[in-house]
Amino acid sequence: MLKQSLVAAATIIASALALSGCSGGTAPAADKAVPTDKPITLTVWSWDGTVKEAVPGFQKLHPNITVKVVNAGSSTDEYTALDNAIQAGSGVPDIAMFEYFSLPLFAIPGKLTDLSEFGAKDLAKDYVDAAWGNVTIDGKPYGLPSDYGPAAMFYNQEVLTRAGVSTPPATWDEYYDAAKKVRALGGDHYITNDSADIFLLMSLMWEGGGRPFKVDGTDVTIDFKDAGSSRAVEYWQKLIDEDLVNTKVTGWSDDWNRGLNEGTLATQLIGGWFTSTLPERAPDAAGNFRIAPLPQWKAGETSGAENGGSAMAIPAAAQNKEAAYAFLEYFTHGDGLQSRIDAGAFVPNLSNLNNEEFLNTTNTFFGDQKYNQVLAEASKNVGTGWQYPPFFGWARSNYEDVAAPLYDSKTGTLAEVLETWKQRSIAYGNEQGFTVR
Repeated sequence: MLKQSLVAAATIIASALALSGCSGGTAPAADKAVPTDKPITLTVWSWDGTVKEAVPGFQKLHPNITVKVVNAGSSTDEYTALDNAIQAGSGVPDIAMFEYFSLPLFAIPGKLTDLSEFGAKDLAKDYVDAAWGNVTIDGKPYGLPSDYGPAAMFYNQEVLTRAGVSTPPATWDEYYDAAKKVRALGGDHYITNDSADIFLLMSLMWEGGGRPFKVDGTDVTIDFKDAGSSRAVEYWQKLIDEDLVNTKVTGWSDDWNRGLNEGTLATQLIGGWFTSTLPERAPDAAGNFRIAPLPQWKAGETSGAENGGSAMAIPAAAQNKEAAYAFLEYFTHGDGLQSRIDAGAFVPNLSNLNNEEFLNTTNTFFGDQKYNQVLAEASKNVGTGWQYPPFFGWARSNYEDVAAPLYDSKTGTLAEVLETWKQRSIAYGNEQGFTVR
């Protein structure tokens, strides 16, 4: 059995940060299982503000059910509160939100409900493959995808043009050449920034076929020396060594906002959800930004990666599972989905990603580009087979500590950072009761 400390989310995810079409059809089987007369109150923990938009429609269909959507705080706060409630045996919500990488932490120790009993497996075909893979553990769905972050390249067209880059880089070789041209503008101009963002580096690994983590139940293997991972590490090391990446500006900081707004940061390699926050962070750059697919390792390839996203799951200790699943299906897949999309949710449902109205959406901030076409295609191109170790929340935070000397003073290399991180992760995982090698 795993140690009790393993399953305490407060310990394992101590520093995790919140990341933040048409209907897919309702699930009749789930509706039939819902009591039709008994008053029920469902509590949903979510930091996604769009979830509440689906409540009125659901309550109209089920007058006996009252849905309360509660923001339990950031992901860290929510996981801690959820684990505390589970251990206390009271106050457990009926539905809770999880970043994809955190789902195994609760599913493997048996703290989440296997949704197969409600027919959730039948919904797999309605989601992009990689998103469904995120909620599937040992062949069982423990959640339904709620939002998604296909990795893409947000670029300031005005800055690239001024640097002599006429078209957005389509390959990593072109991105490297563009980085040199942007740096030649002088001052604080860089192609992008990176202050030990492991998700950025993993996007390059993922897109190139790297699969550094393998998880089989409680057995975990970590290897950053596979071909795809090694290539990404070598490439990014070159950009750092040649001062083509700003390693001083931290994501989500005031300096980051300033760089985006003033154009000294020409691109961002980040999840598609960035469309919802970039306009408020860079108002003076309105009309200059566009979105393109991640550059490819070889011209003509269409591989993709993921950077962020979340799922909704039902805790094993929830008291109203049938009703909970009915609402879960309604707002992630069924008739309540459109209200969330209208409120800005980016969901990995094919019914949405193939919807003409969604695909033709424009925004003046992005120069009236039909950017959802780029993001929809990027979602479908995300490579499958990626896995996160169950203790990735802890590992993510630890990576920042291990990588600090490299990013602060150029001490060491990315390869050395990853090897140290691997050894620390192995030691930590084994201490928590996993078998890690």
